Amino acid sequence: MSNVSTDKTETAAAGMLARMVDSDIFHSFLKSKVTVIAAIGTAVLFLLAFFAPLIAPHDPFDLATISILDARVPPMWMEYADPRFVLGTDDQGRDLLSGIFYGMRISLIVGFCSVIAAAILGITLGLVAGYMGGRVDAVIMRIADIQLTFPAILIALLIDGAARGIFGALDREVFSFYILIFSLALSFWVQYARTVRGSTMVEKNKEYVQAARVIGIPAIIIMVRHILPNVTGPVLVIATINLALAIVTEATLSFLGVGMPPTQPSLGTLIAIGNDFLYSGEWWIAIFPGLALALLVLNVNLLGDWLRDALNPKLR
Repeated sequence: MSNVSTDKTETAAAGMLARMVDSDIFHSFLKSKVTVIAAIGTAVLFLLAFFAPLIAPHDPFDLATISILDARVPPMWMEYADPRFVLGTDDQGRDLLSGIFYGMRISLIVGFCSVIAAAILGITLGLVAGYMGGRVDAVIMRIADIQLTFPAILIALLIDGAARGIFGALDREVFSFYILIFSLALSFWVQYARTVRGSTMVEKNKEYVQAARVIGIPAIIIMVRHILPNVTGPVLVIATINLALAIVTEATLSFLGVGMPPTQPSLGTLIAIGNDFLYSGEWWIAIFPGLALALLVLNVNLLGDWLRDALNPKLR
């Protein structure tokens, strides 16, 4: 019996893979050399980030292995370099290559979590506004309009200031990860809400939704089971582009000192640390994390642009 179920599962998986390979989206992906290179680059950076504890030559958080005597060591191809540190060290003696791997990991985790939180909030409010209409729609959309008048960085600064007043400076470092995700989610939910609202207003007037209403299916089930699967295409594109925006915004906030603390450095924190030594000759402390951030955002943006074009029939 188990062999039969296993064979059915393998057959279904093989059929799904065959349909994916024969799809127009897959062929458009292979035709674009830039997209293929961006996908490979993104995959490599993601693997380096999420397997940092296994790949990184040093642990930048292990105080027992860090020595202040190794501070500001130049990269290995420069004079007075140390072969243990390929890209040199920062002001605390931490290996910069390992710090980039771990920092990229933190930046990606913050980016993914904030995008997921923003998508959940925006999709929920967009479904409710588009399906219910009337005053509910008006209230949610007016809140969204007010939200659009505030830049993402300003919202994060306001939330950080409130967190400092509530938790204090010391406790804020403990909750900085969650505060950062919360502030970024509040900054990006509007795009999801407006997009899903527009698609929901179109879908709710179609025959399959009207038939579901007639037979007495509750509104919450209609929104989740019937309408939501038909409005997720644009949401996927927004999420991909917003991932790059979230990473850049997190790096900006960390550079300004209101993001991740120095004890949990992201790429933005590493750039902020290196900025203090940029004019004294230790350029590598800021340049290498900046290059890693630029490569990560560029690759994700290229994938987002391709996905937007691939899912839009008018642009094929």
